[in-house]
Amino acid sequence: MPKTMEEINQKIKEGSVCVVTADEMVEVVRELGPEKAAQEVDVVTTGTMGAMCSSGAIVNVGHADPPIKFQRAWMNGVEVCHPGAAVDFYIGASIMSSTSPFEYGGGHVIEDLIRGREVELSGTAYGTDCYPRTRIETSITKNDLNQFYLLNFRNGYQKYSCATNSREETIYTYMGKLLPNFGNATFSGSGCLNPLTNDPEYRTIGIGTRIFLGGTKGYVIGEGTQHNPTTGYGNLMVRGDCKSMSADFIKGASFTNYGTTLYVGLGIPIPILDKELAKTTGTPDEEIFTETVDYGIPRAPHIRPVLREVSYDELKSGRMTIGEKEVKVSPLSSLRNARRIADILKDWIEKGQFFLSLPVERLPRDSKFKPMRQTREMKFVRELLHPAVTCREDESVQSVAERIIDESVNHIVVINSEGYLRGIVTSWDITNAVAKGKNELNEIIVREVVCASPDDPAELASRKMAQHHISALPVVDGQDIVLGIVTTEDLSRLLRR
Repeated sequence: MPKTMEEINQKIKEGSVCVVTADEMVEVVRELGPEKAAQEVDVVTTGTMGAMCSSGAIVNVGHADPPIKFQRAWMNGVEVCHPGAAVDFYIGASIMSSTSPFEYGGGHVIEDLIRGREVELSGTAYGTDCYPRTRIETSITKNDLNQFYLLNFRNGYQKYSCATNSREETIYTYMGKLLPNFGNATFSGSGCLNPLTNDPEYRTIGIGTRIFLGGTKGYVIGEGTQHNPTTGYGNLMVRGDCKSMSADFIKGASFTNYGTTLYVGLGIPIPILDKELAKTTGTPDEEIFTETVDYGIPRAPHIRPVLREVSYDELKSGRMTIGEKEVKVSPLSSLRNARRIADILKDWIEKGQFFLSLPVERLPRDSKFKPMRQTREMKFVRELLHPAVTCREDESVQSVAERIIDESVNHIVVINSEGYLRGIVTSWDITNAVAKGKNELNEIIVREVVCASPDDPAELASRKMAQHHISALPVVDGQDIVLGIVTTEDLSRLLRR
């Protein structure tokens, strides 16, 4: 017979409840089958701890004397959002310090406060009759705050894409450092331990569900932003009291050349009400799949190429294949802390310190994540490129010099007989070669070529040229076949339109 939440909570109260972690449940279901496992097990605990930029904290700092109605404010040099009344703030995890960007941000401020450290608060205001003060500088700790609540409007993804990079250069993303030519791959989420993976129909997870959050009890307050259950990418909006949280499970972090974020430990107990829930909580990593996505294409998530599906079992092995290439894989989430969270939650329930709550409203299962509506046209490299003037490696400096004059260009792209990129030479390279009496083109070809993809935004092409102090980019496809070239003149014409 199916169980009820009341029966399970009564067992918790009596100390007779049977609790296993999600990875333990895999073995239970494998040995007993879903029906018998549902009879034996009452609760399955889950856990995940990953970086989620859509994290932050609501704080109320109290009124100064004389009072101030903050217009702008900073905590340890990180600007905090002033969303409403005089002394309420939202500390966004991804907002970076004005003095130490890419090293310190809102996530670190939240962690410092949780650790009990003093944080410097400064602010300005325009002054009113009832709030006459216009400036303030002070220091605060979490004990000085009236309210200090973690409020994450997107967390606990059901699954998350595996990221890799097809480009010829290293890129820095919210999925970490991605090496060129599929040099590595990264993934997030804990697979069979992921909370929403264990209840994919959201039968027991919704508004009001009591959870483990940052080392204390918290609650689900709704679906997260970008909740996309129709493709298996559901997520949660959660809230908890930071004053009782542990810095073991709330950690500010910095991703090189990307920015700051916050690692948040989250776990949800799944009541085993029937054999269907026993079956889903017993799903092993080899049956949980996500998409491998090419982050080297700088487009919206729904446009980036999906290279293949991959199981969490393969991801956790540390190796995967992309095409015929074996690629090293590393997790961005803390799998160790995910297991630790599931174990702590199990211990709380067994000791009668944590009771389960059914949601007062279930998460939506039919909503779809829509891309932004754009009313102004965005130009891409494919719309700006034009045929490149090319040459072969075995040509003479003299013949290439004549081609530069005849074609009135400053760049000659070097290709082989099949059209693959082999290098580039410029009018300056040719002039320098002639002045020094060099006749062999091979002596002056630039082999390390900065390129563009046809799917690159024009803005990215412009940024590449400025960053590398160059005036043209050969445009190549995924196999390095030359499709054309884009120059600073092309971008200038675009700006003049």
